[in-house]
Amino acid sequence: MSLKTLESLVFKRKRDRPVLFKTTYKKLLSSTRVLGRWGERKAVKYLKGKGYSVLALNYRCKAGEIDAVMSTPEGVIVFVEVKSRRKEGLWRAVDAVTRKKQRKIAASAKFFKKRYKCTDLISRFDIVTVVLDEKKKPKITHYENAFYA
Repeated sequence: MSLKTLESLVFKRKRDRPVLFKTTYKKLLSSTRVLGRWGERKAVKYLKGKGYSVLALNYRCKAGEIDAVMSTPEGVIVFVEVKSRRKEGLWRAVDAVTRKKQRKIAASAKFFKKRYKCTDLISRFDIVTVVLDEKKKPKITHYENAFYA
């Protein structure tokens, strides 16, 4: 299956289409859910700036959830896990993606590839961290091939 065909299949589902989301800094500090959604939006925008295309956002299946499914300009499917933090603490945000979480993401990716009949396409797992710095600006770090499944 070609990547173009995959893109047209995935976007037929309304819930996978991107949603505009605005928030204030005060809201970011009050809710982890708001912070997470904000971080996902920033991560997707960052990856789009690198030439990636969105295939699905918050893809859910019985195995779990994937924050974003994207494709690179080279045609590689990228399953993205986004971790957002108000500030960098003792643990780095990337360390929050445990081996257990990696297995859930991999299982969800398998469901995605099977559902959209794209098991023949090359894929990888990336992690994007979004951390607010002292000036309340997001610091985005992209870890390509962060883990293997």
